[in-house]
Formats: sequence, C-alpha cells, structure tokens
Amino acid sequence: MLRRPTPTDSEADVLREQERFLTSGVRSAACMVRRPDKRRGEAGDAEGAHSSENEGNQKDVVTMEDLPDQLPSLTPAPPKKSRFKASRVTFEDEDAGETLDRHDTHISAVLSKIVERDTSCVPVSLPAFTGLAFPKVLHRSETGSQVPSSSFKGKRSIFARQIAAQRLKEDKTLKPSSAEAPQKPEPVERILPVDAGDCARLVSGDGLQGPDSSGETLRIHRENQAKLQAMSKSEILEEQKKLLSQLDPRLVEFIRSRKSESALSPSSPSEDTAADRCSTEDPPVERAESRESHSAAVLCQTPEEVEMEEEKEVKPPPPLTEEDLPVKPQKEWVHMDTLEPEKLEWIRDLPSPRKKGTKKAMQARFDFAGTLIPPSEDLPTHLGLHHHGEEPERAGYSLQELFLLSRSQLIQQRSLALNTLACILTKARAGEYQTILRGSVTSSLLDAGLLFLLRFALDDSIEGVMSAAVHALKALLVCAEDEECLDCTFSWFRGLASFPLLPSAQEEDEEDEGLNESMKETAMEKEERKSDYDVARQDVVKGLLKMKLLPRLRYVLEVVRPSPRVVEDVLHILTRVARHSSSSATQVLDCPRLMETVSSEFLPTSWKSPSSLSLLSAYGHPVANAMKLMRVLATSGRHACARLLNSLGVRERLSCLLSAELNELLMDPNEALRITTEAYRLWAVAAGYGQACQLYIDLYPALVRTLQAVHSTLSAPDSLLSLQLHRLSALLSLLTQVTHTAGCHQELQSGMVRAQGEECPPPPPVSWGHVAGLQPLLLGHLKGAVKCLDDPVQKDSVLTLIPAYLVYLQAYYHHLTRQTCFRPVETLQDLELLTSEVLLPLMCHSVVQGQIKNLRSSSVVCNVESSPLSPETTPNLPGLACPGWRDRPGLVVPSCPFPLLTGLGLLFETITEIHKGLSRKFAALVLSEPVISYLHSCSHASPTLSHSGSWLLRHEHHVLYLLLRLAHRLVPIEPEVAKHASLYHQVALVLLPWLLPGSEYLAHELLSTVIFSKDFLSEGHSGGPEAVELGELKLHTQHQTSPSLQTVGALLREACTQLPSIRGCYLTHLAYLEQSVLVSRDVFLGRNPWINSHLLPELTGPTLPSDWPFIPLISLYEWTGVSEGGGLAVEELPHGSLQGVTHCLQWLLLLEVWREEALKVILPIAKLARLSCVFLCSSDLFLERPVQRLTWALFRMLTRESRLDSLDLDVPPPGLASFQDLYTALLDQYEAVSFGDKLFGCWVLLPLQRRYSASMRLAVFGEHVGMLRSLGVTLEHLSISVERFTLPPEDSLPLLRLYFRALVMGTLKLSWCPILYVVALSHINSFIFSQDAAVQEVEAARLSMLRKIYYLTDEVLRNHLLLFRLPRQHLQLGFDMYEQLPPIRAKRLETVLGLKDDKGD
Repeated sequence: MLRRPTPTDSEADVLREQERFLTSGVRSAACMVRRPDKRRGEAGDAEGAHSSENEGNQKDVVTMEDLPDQLPSLTPAPPKKSRFKASRVTFEDEDAGETLDRHDTHISAVLSKIVERDTSCVPVSLPAFTGLAFPKVLHRSETGSQVPSSSFKGKRSIFARQIAAQRLKEDKTLKPSSAEAPQKPEPVERILPVDAGDCARLVSGDGLQGPDSSGETLRIHRENQAKLQAMSKSEILEEQKKLLSQLDPRLVEFIRSRKSESALSPSSPSEDTAADRCSTEDPPVERAESRESHSAAVLCQTPEEVEMEEEKEVKPPPPLTEEDLPVKPQKEWVHMDTLEPEKLEWIRDLPSPRKKGTKKAMQARFDFAGTLIPPSEDLPTHLGLHHHGEEPERAGYSLQELFLLSRSQLIQQRSLALNTLACILTKARAGEYQTILRGSVTSSLLDAGLLFLLRFALDDSIEGVMSAAVHALKALLVCAEDEECLDCTFSWFRGLASFPLLPSAQEEDEEDEGLNESMKETAMEKEERKSDYDVARQDVVKGLLKMKLLPRLRYVLEVVRPSPRVVEDVLHILTRVARHSSSSATQVLDCPRLMETVSSEFLPTSWKSPSSLSLLSAYGHPVANAMKLMRVLATSGRHACARLLNSLGVRERLSCLLSAELNELLMDPNEALRITTEAYRLWAVAAGYGQACQLYIDLYPALVRTLQAVHSTLSAPDSLLSLQLHRLSALLSLLTQVTHTAGCHQELQSGMVRAQGEECPPPPPVSWGHVAGLQPLLLGHLKGAVKCLDDPVQKDSVLTLIPAYLVYLQAYYHHLTRQTCFRPVETLQDLELLTSEVLLPLMCHSVVQGQIKNLRSSSVVCNVESSPLSPETTPNLPGLACPGWRDRPGLVVPSCPFPLLTGLGLLFETITEIHKGLSRKFAALVLSEPVISYLHSCSHASPTLSHSGSWLLRHEHHVLYLLLRLAHRLVPIEPEVAKHASLYHQVALVLLPWLLPGSEYLAHELLSTVIFSKDFLSEGHSGGPEAVELGELKLHTQHQTSPSLQTVGALLREACTQLPSIRGCYLTHLAYLEQSVLVSRDVFLGRNPWINSHLLPELTGPTLPSDWPFIPLISLYEWTGVSEGGGLAVEELPHGSLQGVTHCLQWLLLLEVWREEALKVILPIAKLARLSCVFLCSSDLFLERPVQRLTWALFRMLTRESRLDSLDLDVPPPGLASFQDLYTALLDQYEAVSFGDKLFGCWVLLPLQRRYSASMRLAVFGEHVGMLRSLGVTLEHLSISVERFTLPPEDSLPLLRLYFRALVMGTLKLSWCPILYVVALSHINSFIFSQDAAVQEVEAARLSMLRKIYYLTDEVLRNHLLLFRLPRQHLQLGFDMYEQLPPIRAKRLETVLGLKDDKGD
C-alpha cells in the first residue's frame, strides 16, 4: 500500500516512493488538462487529451479528483438577515453558520480549477543590453532623461518619472522596426501641434484599440473642425439648439465642464503622448458617437455665455521659474538642486482681490476681532489673516475654516479659532451683521453644531482652550446690554419680576394624539427620550443642561481655578441659565458643590485688602456677579430663596457687606458699589417673599445711616455717580418691599388666630412699627428731590430717584389704612399736604411736562413698525433685544416718562381711594394734550408679543391701566374728563387683550370697572340709539330694507340697560382665571407673604384671547360638543344659556355699532365663524325671539357694503382648519333643524357669493340639493346685492351642470328658493349664449344645454332660460326678461338647431 511522505524521509526515500507509485499504475489524484477557449471557438477534451491542432497554443490546467467541469447547482443559501433583527424577539434557535455549512457541502463551493492566464498576445520587452553588471543607480541630479512632472496629471516620484522615460525611449526604438503594421503612421509629435486648440478636448481615444488610436482621434477632430468652418453662424446655432434639445442635460453640463477645464489648464504635448500610449482592452467606440459628442462640446456654448466666461475667466499664472523664487537655491542644499514648480506654487505673490462688485453671494470672512472683511479690501499679509485655504487672495477666515481650526491639534490654533468665534458671536448678537450679511450668523452657527463644538472644547485639558470655550459660550448665551437694562428697571414698580427666557416656538408632539391621559408620556419622559441634538435644536439652554454643562463649570471653578475673566464669564453663563426657567434655576442649585464653591470662593465672609498679586485671581474676594447670580436664583421662587439664605449662608454675607461703610470693605470703590448694590437687590427679592426681615431689624442703624448720606451721594464724582444712584435705588426698593411685608403682619397675625391650628403663613418678624418711622425721612428726601429739579446738574440724577420714592410712598399709604394705628383725620390732612406741596408741583414742573411730551416717542406700543432692526435672536435662544438701547428711544433711557408716570399713577390711585375729594386735583394729568395724543395712538396700535418687547410692554401696560383707573374716578364727577370717555373706553378695550401673563388682576379690574361702565359708553345716554334708528330709516328709504329688520336702535337701548348683567355674564365665563387673578392680585397689591415666585408665568400668549367678546358663545358650543354620529352630544342646554347668549349678542352689537375700532383685531371671518355657534350649539336656540333679533342685527352689520369686501373666506378662521369644514356643519344643521328659517337661510347663502370658492356652491347643489326646497330667503331679507352672486359669470363646468340639472329636474324653483333660482338662471343664460372661445368640452356642453333648453316641455322654464336679461331686485320675479331673443342669440340658436337637423339627416 502506498504511503504519504513524512517529514523525516530523505530524498532517496521520496524517489523510491515515486518509483513504486509509477510502477503500480494507480491513477494520480491530479492531472493536467487543456481548457477550451470559447472566445476562440476551440473544443476542449474532458479527459485531458490534447488535440494536435492546438498543441501550439496550450494552457496548463490543474484539476482535482472528483471535481466535475460543470459546477453543480448549489442550494441557495438563506437570505441575509438585518443586523437589527438580532434585537427582535425570535423563536428560532439556529446558527447562521451551521445553516450555511449544511447547504454548501460540495467542494466546488470553495475550490475550483486553476487555469493559466493566456499570455500569447502580451508583447515581450527585453531589457536593454549594457556593459554594467548591475542596473545604474538613479540619482536626483540626472534630470535630463526624466519625463517632466507636468506630463503626469498627478504627482509622480522621481523614480517613477525615470522609469517612464526609459519606457518611452524603448517604445520609440520598437515602433520603427515593427513590420506587422499595415501602414507606417506619422509620428504623434508631428500630428499634434503644441496649440491646445488643434486637438480634441473631449475625445481622447483611450478606448480605441490598435496602434493608431491617437491618429484616429485627430482625424475625427479635424473632420469636426472642417464641418464647423463650412457652416454659417446661423447653421451652427441651429445645430446647437438641436443638440441641446436631444442630449441629456447632465451630459451637456459634463461637456461644458470638460471644455472649461481644458481652457484653464491646456495639456502639453507630453501629456497627449502619454495619454495616447495608454491602451485598454475595451471594445472600440463608434466614430459617429465620438464626432457627435465632440461637436456638442463645441456647440454647447452660446455667444453670451462665452463672453461672460471670458470676463470671469482668471488667467492661470505662468510656470514658476528659478528667477521667480524669493530665495535662490544653492547647490549644497539638500534636496534643493531640482526645481519642482508644483511644490513651490505656494510661495508666489497672492493675486489682488476682486475690485469690481458682484451680484453673486460670496463667503463671509472675518478678522480676529470678528469684523467682517469686504471682499475687495487688500490687507497686508503681516496681519496673519491670509492662509492656504479657499480663496487665498482674500484675507480673513470663514466660519467653516474657524470650525476646522477649533479642532486642530495645535493649541494656539484651537484657542485662536474659539476666541474669533466669540468675537463674531458678540457682534452677531448685537445685530452688526444684519445689513451686510444674508441670513442669521447665530442661526447658521447653531445649525452647524456650534453648541457641541463649544461643549467638546470645554472638556479640553489645556486651560487656554477651555478658557476660550467659556468665553465663546458666554458670547453665545449672554447679552451684557440685556442684563444692564434689567438692572436699570429693577427699582421700577415690580421691576424685580421678569419673564422666563423660554423659547416661544415649542414643537408639538403628535405621537400622543388619540391616547388616554394615563397612557400619554409626561414632559420629563419625553425630554429624557430625546437626543441632545433634538433638545438643543428646540432649546439651547436645555440642550446644554442635558450635556452636563453645570458639572463641568463646577469643575472649572473648583479644580482649574481660572483667571478672573473666566470666572466672570462662568458666573454670567450661570446667571443666564438661571433666567431660563425655575426648573433650570433649581438644577443650578442642585448641582453638587457648584453653589457652595461660588459662595465660599467669591462671596467670602472675610478677605484681605487687594494687592497687585491678588488682582491676578478672583478667589477669596467678593465678586458682584456672584451676588447677582444669587439674586437671580432667588427670583425663581420662595423655596430657592430660603435655600440660599439658610443653607448657603447668604444671610451672613449680606450682613457682612451691608453693615460696614463702603470705605471699610477693603475693595476697589467701583467694585464695592457694585457688590453692595447687588446685595440690596438680593435682600429686596428676599423681602418680597417676607423673608430676611429679621436682618432689617438688625441692620436698621446702617440703613438709616445710608439714607442720611443721600445728599453726599448726589454730589459724588461723575465716575461713581451712576453706581451710587443704582445703589440708592436698590435701597429704596428694599425699603418698599419691607414696608409691604410689614403691612401684612397684622393680617397674618389675626389670620393665625382664626385658623385655630389650620395651615396658615406665619407672621413676619417685622411689624408696622418697625417701618413707620422711615416715612418722614423719605418724604423729606422726595421734597428735596423735587426742588433739585431746577438744578440742571442734578436734574437727571433726581429724575432717576423720584419714581422709587413715589413707589415707596404708595406702599406706605396703601398698607396704612389697614393698620390698627390708622388715624383717618390725620391721614387725610397728610395727604392734602402731600398733594399740594409735592405732587402738584411735581406734576406741573417743566421737567416733568417735558418728559410727558416724550410719551409717544418712548412708547413700545405705538412704535412697533418704526422700531429699528432688532438684534439677532433665534427661536431656541430668546433674548430681550436690548443692544443699542442707548441710541434709540425706549423705556430705559433717562428721558423716558414711564417710571415717573407709573409712580404718580400708583400714588394717585391710593390717595383717591383714601381721600376721594382729591380726585379733581389730578384731572390735569389725563386731560393734558400729550396724554390725549398718546391715548389716541394707542387706540389704533397693534403691538406684537415677543420676548424682545414683553419686558417693556409690561411697564407700559401699568401706565395705561393707572391712567384708566384715574379716568374711572374722574369721569362721573368731572365734565371735561367725561368728554373723552369714549377714548378711555376704546383704550381699555384694546388694552384688555394686550395684557401679558401675570397681569390677570389688571384684566379683572378693567372688566369690573371701565369696560362695562355706563359712564364710558356715553353714546348710550346721549342720543346714540336714536341716531342709529335715524340712520336705519334713511337706509330704508334708499334701499327698501324690510321694515321688520329696523330694530337696531331699540336693541342698543335695551343693551345699555343690561350692562351690569352683561358684566356678570362675562365675569362668570372667565371664572377659569380665578386662581391666576388671585396670584396676580397678591403681586400687584404687595401681599408679599403670599407670593411664591417673582418669576412671571411663561410667555405663551396674552391673558385673554383677542376674540374674548365671543367667549360665552364659544364656551356654550364647546360644552354641547358634537357626538360621533354628528349630532349634538347633549339634549338640553344648561340653565341660563339663553340669557348668556343674549347678553353676549347684546355686547357684540354695542361694540359693532359704537366701538368698531376695538374689534378690528378680530378678522371678519373669525366673527362669522364665532357667530355661527348660535346655529350649531342647539337645535332651537336661534329660533328664540331675542336671539333672532340680535343675530339679525349683527348679520346686517357684517354684510354692509363697506365690510363685505373684507370678508375673505379663503383664510382659515382661528381655531379651524378651513371654513369649508364649518360650512359643511352648517349645511347639515340647516337640513336637520332649520324649518326654513330666514335667518339661518341668510347665513347659508352668504358664502355662496361668486367671489368665494366654488366648493361651497358645489356642496349645496351636489350633496345638499334637498335644502333648496326650504331655502325661501328673498333679496329683501338678505340685504346683499344680487350682483355679488351673478357676476362674473360662472366658469366651473361641473357647477353649471349642477345648476342646469337642478332647474330641469324641478329641484330648484322660483317659489322655493328665489335667490338661487335667479343665480342659476343668470349663470346658465350667460354660459349658453357666451361668444368666448373655449375648449371642445366646454363648447360641447354649451351646445348640448342649448338644445335641451329649446326642447324643454316646461315653457315657463324655457322662456326664463332663453329670455333672461338681468337680475332686478325690485321686480316680482327678481329678474328682467327679453320680449324676444336678440338677433345674435336667435341666430346662434338657429345655427345650433340647424347643425342638429343636418346631423339627423
């Protein structure tokens, strides 16, 4: 038996085994076979025998035993599985590898025969014979025999070029000696001239086989050139158009790009030679295709485009020579003995920037300070703004390049990029790029992922990069001028409150629609499920919090301990995060060791005097921004403030900072003023909750000492005057809040006694006796400030302080009347002295009158359209838009009258409430010409709601409310004020839907006093209803209006007597705002112990909707609802519904007749949709007599000629997808319960006017054609011109066919539906006799209708259709008829009938 060789066998053993194998005759396991070449038509021998005719061309084939020539058909493997399928639930426990092995069991699935490659046609190139033993070593100095580098399209090494030169030399020696070529071709160098215009730019001939491929390409090119030269210009253009229409646009674009490339970089002869020598085994292409493609390359350029290209084309620079080098290379320099132009292009001089302007958008480039560099500006290169990126001739860095640099491996580049981005963000947020750049820079950066870039950079281990990232993040989040404006308004009335800076545009999730409340995800669950990118796209601050920004900032402050600038930036960022919302402020407080680090390091209880070394670090010294951060956190809620006071030791720090004099604080004077100002503000916020009042008792001497030094404050140097005024204003705000808290002490004390163990807020430690002694001191300050108004030097300073004094006095007198120590007689005498000695002189002072004249120019309400461009704000990062506030009129500038008027209004309101006899003395304010002009402007204004204006609108709303409250007291007793009652009422009506969240108490007071007051509806008792009746009588004599509709005057008279009941109706329907009204009342009246947060509600919209007069109707419709079957969900209306609807309609009628301007904010289509609830909310409510009369009157008001044109039914009504849906519900309701009611019929007919969509007319004549039998409304009832239904003629063919069918089938009759009968007659008559050219389908429909009309058996209908002339409202039929057909129509009728007879024959 034969055995296999083993590793221990010697060569003799192997030879011996081989001999035994050959003598045994056993068949070998492998043999050599000849595989047939099917391309050559050869037949193979399966047994391995070789045919004699193929012996000269044999291939070696290695075969294996039991391996057939034909591969067996393998069982298909299982399909590929998804990589996500593994995570799904499966019930099959099977391995994919085992399945594959079980199916592919044959060896041919892995191993097949090995066939030798055919090398019969491969030319053999023998190496050149030399006398050297080894090949010559290549050296860099031997450049003469190398192919130039420009011959290659890519970069080639010196060795590769040496080999290419050798092969080129061998090819040149082989070509002349080739005898097999049928014809000796002309050398390529002679055929292809150097000029690139004489060679083909599109066809290279690479796909042609044979040695003459380049010559063939050149012949094609010359044929194309000859054809083009023989053609005229017009023929060329014609052929060009043909090619452009036949070729694929992408192919045309490719041809043009090839042409431009070849024009910019012409190929050298060596390139052509190298390209011609490259051969492939691809099949040859057809010459026709080549010629057509190349012709297309020539013709695809119009003359205009060519001229433009010549203008825009930049000539390539000449090749670089050794003379162009600024430094000449020396021979001894390593690797510099050979000139390589492509590697030296970067040292050329930069081309000059474009001087001419261009309409094409160009990439913005910035310098390191964030300044935009104009494209034409030529800056010197030593500034470091030029680089080797795109457009190297232009200085500056684009945003993309800065993003790239910010991820560089070099520390300096990362820091430079981040600092530049910070400068760009600062300027962008200030709005400096709005007029010169298209789009928003901030939005573009955020969309590009700036937030993630900065967050990654914060994690950098290099302190410089991390500091630059903090600075850039601060530039993105924080606007210094926004914070400055909020600080300036802190001492105003309720200036310590602010809106949360939440994005206003929140995306609504549709995933929870249709789910039960128990199955819906909570807001927290949805937030956790979202990715960082999704959260940041909607809210930048939330995205940063989700990316763990706070722990990283804590690490920076606690471990890195950066420079003072970085510390300030971190504190600014934390302040902006705290302003975002109460939840964000809570996260700042809850972050481990963050606030502890801020409190211990930047608000220490003891510190050393500042020195030159200590200025290099902010640690261990009090920082004003740290105190401000505490104040903003305290604003977020009562609980947060208590945590700061008790857990973080803020109470001790306040005592430490405020108990000492400024010069004893061992700080810079400016910093001492700043930090004590912030300390007073934080204390004022805490006192606004009734907290930290014991501290007032402890520091009372220090507070009095500071108040006694007010005169020295006003004489401070100019550098410190502004800070001193802010400090004193903050102190007055603190005293005001302490007074409010002390005023509630007695109420809480008595409430605690009545509670008898129930939960009740404890009384504060400060009582009225602790604050009563400050009033004489502060009143004396106010008198002195009024006298200082005559001093031009101190005028601006005292104008800043006077509002704070007035707000304090209002708080004092407001709570005085509720104390047990209240003495009415003495208080009335004090108020008379205050009025005569202080308030009246102040109000009449020339400086104050000058400020009142600025009401109109300083108003945010009146200057919405004329306001300048606001700074850049993005929806996911709202701001206050305060940059540049000093340069434009507004509420914060010193000349603004609103803080002073707010203080005066509050004090006037309190004084007149206590001493009503003093009301007449303040009438001059509401009667002054600037105030009247300002109120007139407000009555016609329409301010928009946004974060950028809401914080200012809130203060202006306070002024308007207080002016209206003063007018409410004066109108009944002062005839001069009563003359302007309608103006005050108009302002109250427009102010009501403007009031922002947090002002619910103001809305309630306006509704309770001014809105429904008979005194402000002067028309009701001065002949207003009679004037309306006279107007109706005149209208009746002109238009013959139905006498039954002349009831508006009586309805108005009745509505005026029902005003108290109407007020009660609206207050009842607004009861859902009760809790918000109570919270707002506590804030407005200074009931501090009941205030939970100084952060106002989220700015989602105004307090009341703009269509609030329709609230009773909408509430009733929502209460009744609609069941799944389409009917009403309830059988009976709630008790009092009829009375509520009647009061609502009465109020709407009063507003429509006498206060039309106040309802202009409501679209006419919205009014129509809301009034439709009268018909939809019940089956018989509209049939009630009072509802019928009032709805008729409102319908007539809505359908007056002056208002019909503004009624656009194509605009979706607010709250509805489209008016079509509402109209469909009206049609269903009319068919079900109308009983032919004329009012309901008019409501249904109104949308059928010709100018509205034909879909509603199609619905009536298609799906609801049965209602035509009961739609008996006449033109007298409708009071709308019939021409609005008939003109222009109908052009909808389906609708015309429905008109014709309804007339012919008898569905539409004159006695049933007179209006639509006339409308259908008019449109059908105009259609059948129209002479306008039309498409074949329309013309055929005309002829068909005309024939059918002529052969109608109903002669009356036939005469109406043929002889209809014009609609006439005064005629009995409602239209006029011809006595006989006009000649043109008669001739057309004969023609149509004659055509029919001919076709019948």
